[in-house]
Amino acid sequence: MSTATSPFVPPPSLLDFVRPQALSLPESGIVEVFNYGRTREGLIPLWAGEGDLPTPAFISEAATRSLAAGETFYTWQRGIPDLRAAIARYMTGLYGIAEDPERYFVTGSGMHSIQIALALTVGADEEIIIPSPEWPNAAAAAQAAGARPVFVPFGFDPAEGFSLDLGRLEDAVSPRTRAIFINSPANPTGFVASREVLAGVLDIARRHGLWIIADEIYGRFYYEAGEGGRAPSFHDVMEPEDRILFLQTFSKNWAMTGWRMGWLEAHPSLGDVIENLIQYTNSGVAAFMQRGGVAALERGESFVAHQIERARRGRDIVMDGLLPTNRVRLARPPGAFYAFFGVEGETDMRALALKLVDEANIGLAPGTAFGPGGEDYIRLCFARGEVQMIEATRRLATWLTR
Repeated sequence: MSTATSPFVPPPSLLDFVRPQALSLPESGIVEVFNYGRTREGLIPLWAGEGDLPTPAFISEAATRSLAAGETFYTWQRGIPDLRAAIARYMTGLYGIAEDPERYFVTGSGMHSIQIALALTVGADEEIIIPSPEWPNAAAAAQAAGARPVFVPFGFDPAEGFSLDLGRLEDAVSPRTRAIFINSPANPTGFVASREVLAGVLDIARRHGLWIIADEIYGRFYYEAGEGGRAPSFHDVMEPEDRILFLQTFSKNWAMTGWRMGWLEAHPSLGDVIENLIQYTNSGVAAFMQRGGVAALERGESFVAHQIERARRGRDIVMDGLLPTNRVRLARPPGAFYAFFGVEGETDMRALALKLVDEANIGLAPGTAFGPGGEDYIRLCFARGEVQMIEATRRLATWLTR
């Protein structure tokens, strides 16, 4: 009689039963460096897409008053009427469009707006075109839903900066394509699509029957003259019935990153569908937070102007400090608040980001976190005060020229 024992078979892991789309999502390269350096004494953190100013008191106080008044119950799925009306007034003033609160839907962050826009447009085994390098969350959200992001590389010229080739964009369209994601002004590149480029993207979308998901959250952070103090927008070239969904957030303009509140703009005919999607994702944003949003829109214009000027000054400090080292491939970004640059002699940007934490006590985000085409770059957020930006630039320039 055999006494041989059966080979040990380990029990299945719970991970064996998780959807492949969830397992395949990339880990955040930004979070890795953040976690590596967050406890370093004296480190200047330029890795995240936010400034160093807290939310202004007049915004926080509006939320506090709402809490004190007992506004802690379920609320309007689309957003409280006061906030939707304030958004409509703000957008009309900025873009000269008709004032229509029915176009706006309050969401639990810009990321939530992206997820709703994707749910409206792209499904399993379908494709969405995304210029790259790009903030990774949109592509990851599409991937989590079973869709396939198709990346179109930006061009780069040291004198002109990043550019989008419309021919390459149209070549990426396939029978499975359902949408084009356009972020302008762009994170991380600082690319800003001209009115002509936006019109060209819209022409492609019309010809092929595609949606456009327009991430214009950095629209106020535009450092070139003209366009009424904001970047060119699809609002400038579209017709009312065009298939365009606009993403916005309170995070950047009003220093409200931790509030997790934004809005989605869409044709009013989509209202019932979007309301359902909000119901089945977060069931609406807390009313007291929305009161803060009303205050931001109605009283926050001088703060937005202050934020933009701080970022403009930060950009100039970085450019003036890094270009003389002759070790960076960096063009002056016309929009957003990031310097996205290569470093001569450095090929592993993940390793470089970790090394800068250890050796220069500054935190930057590796370009590998931003998808195809980002591998040769590193990102620096310059939306901080002048004193910190001068010191951070000094540390980086010293490290580059040692």
